[in-house]
Amino acid sequence: MDLSELTRAGAHAGVVTERLPFTVRVARDEHDIHKAVEIRHAAYARHIPEVAETLKEPEAYDSEPGSLVFLAESKLDGSPLGTMRIHTSAFSPIPLEQSVELPDWLKGRSRAEATRLGVSETREGRMVKHLLFKAYFQYCLLSGIEWLVIVARSPLHRQYEALLFMDLYGGHFIPMRHVGNIPHRVLAFEVGSAEQRWAAANHPLFNFIFRTRHPDIQIHEHDFGFDPVYVGSHVSSQSSGTR
Repeated sequence: MDLSELTRAGAHAGVVTERLPFTVRVARDEHDIHKAVEIRHAAYARHIPEVAETLKEPEAYDSEPGSLVFLAESKLDGSPLGTMRIHTSAFSPIPLEQSVELPDWLKGRSRAEATRLGVSETREGRMVKHLLFKAYFQYCLLSGIEWLVIVARSPLHRQYEALLFMDLYGGHFIPMRHVGNIPHRVLAFEVGSAEQRWAAANHPLFNFIFRTRHPDIQIHEHDFGFDPVYVGSHVSSQSSGTR
């Protein structure tokens, strides 16, 4: 399974194909992970230097079951341009559950948290961020995950509100253990209703996400690391504790 299969069926809806000067794929070996760490550390050093000091080496989460690391690379020279780590609830709670107890309705849903987002300062940086978000969304759509969940510090939370994420705790900023205890908002996004909601809102990224095929997002069945059917029977925070 890859994204071409997903988008081929949408050709009748005016889907176009767009090629980019970089790829987004899953890091598959130690070399890939170190490239992700390089861009991760550099990005955090610009904005949260105290956290960046802890990100000079790979983290245990990078190779944990149910997690994966996206890596954006230049086609020209293979240099890293961006990264994002995805944690699914297939085997254990997502990292933010160390700091908050999720609403009961969300505990019963499969979910994936995006962490360690970082992009380069090159001119491609903005587009890389958009493609990493699309890869996150497409990965969850393909694997049957129902909710995207993220934490965002100020003022970055506004970017996610613009993407129609909903706040889970009334707009409060909550210290997050996995991000240096820095206060963050906790926001969530339903995967299944996304296309309908974005169409209704005439969202400026609607065509980019739903009507554009990006072959440079390279997601394949072996990238899941779990049976997509199993995700609906995820481990809840109540049954597995914190990590």
